[in-house]
Amino acid sequence: MHAADALKIPSSEAAQQAQLALRALGKLKPKKASRTVEVRPVSGPDVAISLPLDAFRVLLEVLGQMANGNAVTIVPVHAELTTQQAAELLNVSRPFLIALLEEKKIPYRRVGTHRRILAQDLLAYRVRDREARKEALRALTEEAEALGLGY
Repeated sequence: MHAADALKIPSSEAAQQAQLALRALGKLKPKKASRTVEVRPVSGPDVAISLPLDAFRVLLEVLGQMANGNAVTIVPVHAELTTQQAAELLNVSRPFLIALLEEKKIPYRRVGTHRRILAQDLLAYRVRDREARKEALRALTEEAEALGLGY
């Protein structure tokens, strides 16, 4: 992933195609105890493609995001990201990300004067942050209910 590789929002036509593909592929069920899903093209040569179940699930997720009009990118967990790339993946500003790094909330290393963040560390932070937000929302809801605020 490079800074020049701007995320591309799917066109409405691509989103519709993704929705159709998602519906069709969603009907496929892996055989019991199988770690693969067999896919056959509708047209062209009669060839069955055996996809690993994990790859099939990722494909369904990508199609689902595209069907909703969201841009999708795939980043290997061992990839090192620039601060700009990491900020884009978290959907935060670069200065906000730098503050998270300086507060040691996300590990990073320096390459010369530049910071590099492992994708797996960034994703782990995102999971921790989401859990903390859920917990805060739960606590606020409980407090509002205890005070009879009608939530």
